Amino acid sequence: MRILGISAFYHDSAAALIEDGRIVAAAQEERFTRKKHDSAFPANALAYCLAAAECEMAQIDHVVFYDKPFLKFERLLETYLASVPRGFRSFKMAMPLWIKEKLFQKKLLRSQLGKLAGVKEWSGSLLFTEHHLAHAASAFFPSPFPSAAVLTMDGVGEWCTTSLGHGRGKDFEILKEIRFPHSLGLLYSAFTYYTGFKVNSGEYKVMGLAPYGRPIFVKRILDNLVDLKEDGSFRLDQRYFNYCAGLTMTSPAFHSLFGAEPRTPESPLTQREMDLAASIQAVTEEIVLRLARFARRETGERHLCLAGGVALNCVANGKLLKERIFDDIWIQPAAGDAGGAVGAALAAWHGYLGNGRSPDGRDGMAGAYLGPAFDQRDIEKRLTASGAVYEVLDDETLIASTVDALVEEKAVGWMQGRMEFGPRALGARSILGDPRSPTMQKTLNLKVKYRESFRPFAPSVRREDVAEWFDIDVDSPYMLLVADVLDRHRLATVSDEADLFGKDRLNVPRSKIPAVTHVDYSARVQTVHRETNPRYWQLLSEFKARTGCPILVNTSFNVRGEPIVCTPEDAFRCFMGTEVECLVVGNCFLKKEDQPPALRQDYKERFELD
Repeated sequence: MRILGISAFYHDSAAALIEDGRIVAAAQEERFTRKKHDSAFPANALAYCLAAAECEMAQIDHVVFYDKPFLKFERLLETYLASVPRGFRSFKMAMPLWIKEKLFQKKLLRSQLGKLAGVKEWSGSLLFTEHHLAHAASAFFPSPFPSAAVLTMDGVGEWCTTSLGHGRGKDFEILKEIRFPHSLGLLYSAFTYYTGFKVNSGEYKVMGLAPYGRPIFVKRILDNLVDLKEDGSFRLDQRYFNYCAGLTMTSPAFHSLFGAEPRTPESPLTQREMDLAASIQAVTEEIVLRLARFARRETGERHLCLAGGVALNCVANGKLLKERIFDDIWIQPAAGDAGGAVGAALAAWHGYLGNGRSPDGRDGMAGAYLGPAFDQRDIEKRLTASGAVYEVLDDETLIASTVDALVEEKAVGWMQGRMEFGPRALGARSILGDPRSPTMQKTLNLKVKYRESFRPFAPSVRREDVAEWFDIDVDSPYMLLVADVLDRHRLATVSDEADLFGKDRLNVPRSKIPAVTHVDYSARVQTVHRETNPRYWQLLSEFKARTGCPILVNTSFNVRGEPIVCTPEDAFRCFMGTEVECLVVGNCFLKKEDQPPALRQDYKERFELD
């Protein structure tokens, strides 16, 4: 039996296909359209999923949407009515789209699915699941646990913003909910907006900025914005927010409380923004820890699963793991809305259809390598058509040549196998570097990624070596846990560093792997497993044999404002338009200096125009 899951029309549209309960394929629409956070119907992602399963729409038994549009519309109407006349402007902007499209999503979905099937309207089984149930299903059903507590935390679905569920075998029930407008995700997004970053995509920048600041506003937040209870439940004082009825996240009362208007995007960051980031991060961690303690008491479970956008806060996840509230935690790698496509399909398979589940201790997301792959012949054809100059190397020479480039402190584009599902590059669509280089972090940020210099990079490390370098000894395949670099790998702190604040601390080397050591000695760890990514594991093994270090810098193969690359053409374009010096696609090895000068200039100009 085949089931398609769809998330769409808000942000991060995606599609997923399961066969008899096994996830066969999943991908985000943005990777195909090259439009970051694309919210459109995921026609390209669906077409890919069908191709991966070698089937047609006629062979699909059910299609499941990750949301209930009428419940969401009910919430919008009630919210606007409660804020009349203040919310009229927002109401006026939202209603045309709802009346034209979103109220008739069933018809819209059937029409779009019909295009894939070659008919006017698809007539098969179309189901709808609630948003947070889709999140919870995406967390529990692929997890390796036979039973677990499940926490979902995001902005808002229909009404729910935070839920506690309990999964046992094939059965799942939601026990508790926190409802809109009280939302941990929207609280964090309010500070994202206030510090000058983009809501729904800049939250990770706030998290990365937090270690440069001091949590001096925590008391002000808890005394005014958030009424936090011991069990983790909370209420937000709506006088300080504007997301219910307005077009911004924060209100004049919020600005008065913190003494200034929101930072203008792209303007210089100050110590104040860093302190605000540190403060909201600390509050978020406290709420997550209290929710987790309550979940343990309420369910009695030893394992915890997480999903929803807040579950992408890897710093909070690391603190949660360190507290040992649960024996182990598993986090959906596509924890945001994209993962709802997987959850919707699995919720139908286990909940609606009642099919059993027999977890065997393995991760059902298969390392998140669920996207498109390209065979060697196709790669060569595509690169040749792009004008690329490349060598085709055997496996052993390819690995050795890549290590040569890395040891020479070159930035290497690395595209291998199936594309990752979710926001993280996990060694399939990555830019790699030598973590021992004291200049690699700044170089990648400013000359390759074209982004803020404060942003940290993640280390990829072989699973068997992780405990030798970091204060963690569990699987972290999805780069969703932060851990400290061990003391023995740290460098002595310079005597005057205590007098430095903010980004002045950026260039102070802190460990033997400075390119992946954040200013607080932490790192966002990805463990690499031979079973799920053998070629990347082999590259790390060869790098270790050559240098004694089993770690590489791993950042997503894209530049600021663009999705992660999908195709060989995408990879070549990014390679040519940035200062990435080598590119490895399949068994093709490319050097920047070998590319025709005219082509190099042409790509750079096109890249800058885009």
